[in-house]
Amino acid sequence: MKRLTSGALAAAAFAAAIGVPGAATTPAAPAKRPNILYIMADDLGYSDIGAFGGEIETPNLDALARDGRLLANHHTGTVCAITRAMLISGTDHHLVGEGTMGAPRDERRGLPGYEGYLNDSALSVAQLLRDGGYHTYMAGKWHLGAGEEGKGKTPDQWGFERSYALLPGAARNHFGHEPADARNYSEDGRFVQPGPGFYSTDFYTRKLIEYIDARRGDGKPFFAYAAYTSPHWPLQVPEPYLSKYKGRYDAGYDAIRLARIARMKQLGIIPADFTPYAGLPETLRQSPATANSGTPQARYVNAVNGAAQGHVDYGPGRVVKKWDSLTPLEKKAQARYMEIYAGMVDNLDHNIGLLIRYLKEIGEYDNTFIMFQSDNGAEGWPVDGGADPRATDEANAAPEAYAKLGTDQLKRIQYGLRWAEVSAAPFRNVKGASHEGSVSTPLIVRLPGGSGQGGRQPVLRDWTYVTDNTATFLAVAGIEPPRRPAPPDPDAAGGKDRNAGKVVYKGRNVYPVSGTSLLPLLRGDRLAERGLPAADESYGRGYVFSADGRWKAVWAEPPQGPTDGHWQLYDLRSDRGENRDVAAGHPEVVAQLVQRWQAYMTQVGGVEPLRPAGFY
Repeated sequence: MKRLTSGALAAAAFAAAIGVPGAATTPAAPAKRPNILYIMADDLGYSDIGAFGGEIETPNLDALARDGRLLANHHTGTVCAITRAMLISGTDHHLVGEGTMGAPRDERRGLPGYEGYLNDSALSVAQLLRDGGYHTYMAGKWHLGAGEEGKGKTPDQWGFERSYALLPGAARNHFGHEPADARNYSEDGRFVQPGPGFYSTDFYTRKLIEYIDARRGDGKPFFAYAAYTSPHWPLQVPEPYLSKYKGRYDAGYDAIRLARIARMKQLGIIPADFTPYAGLPETLRQSPATANSGTPQARYVNAVNGAAQGHVDYGPGRVVKKWDSLTPLEKKAQARYMEIYAGMVDNLDHNIGLLIRYLKEIGEYDNTFIMFQSDNGAEGWPVDGGADPRATDEANAAPEAYAKLGTDQLKRIQYGLRWAEVSAAPFRNVKGASHEGSVSTPLIVRLPGGSGQGGRQPVLRDWTYVTDNTATFLAVAGIEPPRRPAPPDPDAAGGKDRNAGKVVYKGRNVYPVSGTSLLPLLRGDRLAERGLPAADESYGRGYVFSADGRWKAVWAEPPQGPTDGHWQLYDLRSDRGENRDVAAGHPEVVAQLVQRWQAYMTQVGGVEPLRPAGFY
């Protein structure tokens, strides 16, 4: 790794390149390189925040959007750990150990790339930035290894100078009530327990400010990763947010979704003629599995074998009610779940505001590159009205139980599939799927010095990916990632070069950053080519985009997907809502895209499971 320029030249060149008002092409005086603040929400939907059409009050993110850029075609992984692995490493999750979120529960367990934690073939953007002269801080969710029993490393071992991390994907609750022997949290690699007064979102903000403040006098820039766990379940938030949204969701799913879509069109997030996805059709009875499902004789439909190859088996469907089919008690519980969720998002925005206010107070706001996004689409685990009656029974069994919703006195609750569809508007499907509602998230970028225009910025519609974030951070810092090819290492058994495509970094052979910097796009130029195709696979589900971005092929297991196992095809030029499967009319396009997807799978070492199934 080498520094492209000195710190002074890097800061001045960056300011000039992005068009910061008054930036000189030649530095008149030494200037510090920009700080980087990266903020990640957890399971936040595409339309939840105000700048993207939501009714939830998010004034701080809205202000950040007015002072920055909105990227409306940004993509992530399908689930939390997959996205986080790609963010830290800058490349595909299969290459660096998170082929699935955690070790798979099928025949792929133990295969390379399916370790279930960030493996030793990964780079770390934090380490690269630290080597390049940055302080590196993190507070929040890690989800890339627990640091014990050989299951990966804690953030301090991946280049974070200071870190307070929730190691697994979720905690028992957001108020930190952990068993005495729990090892869910670590600070700088040492297991710790949250103390009194802990609420995750508030605490992570205080901790990150503490880290920055302790070392800000030495003149070094910082990279701060605010990895919030909000609004991930369990739905919990303190007052006044717990009560703030009472009554606002009594109108139900469709009314809220349609209002969001109208605002998105007004804001220019989506075109005026955009046809949104209307949600899954109502199913009041669970469709049955095939006769052999669950038996040794089953031949499950997957992304490479469908009915034409004699694979016909799949599992049962699910019950999904519309609002008008809910009982009054189910409506009461469902409205309350969304009220609490909205309070969590509001509280998240408040804490982002605290971070921004702190940067302004210490005089670093105008020298900080800020990026905000969600790690994936909205969480639609079907604990909703009708799909799991226990959720409603628990909420309404007694007045005192209902009163505890959203506090630290009631066990895990989620807001369910239908509200997740509202959060995902205007797109199809939710977290864990391969449709846009799962992998498209809001992205806001605020450049050092701001936009200088003081108003709503044009929406950028180029296709971008989470690995581009990694490349962007390095470009902002003026740091070039390692590129020296690793020496060949043939596998004695199979003859395959285990170092193919790798580079050398500090004596390790690792996969290089495959994303591309977003800085050219942010200044109005074209993006460079990425090192990997726009494609993915997780839990047997898959998608692939055509090189020009027009076409998207999607595979989903039955009965959520077609029972014959064919790949669905969408023309995103006219149908980004993925309403119309046009595969039958364009077989040649489908064939080309499936071939492209298979080449991607070979390139990253992906393995299609015999039985595809969601992460739950």
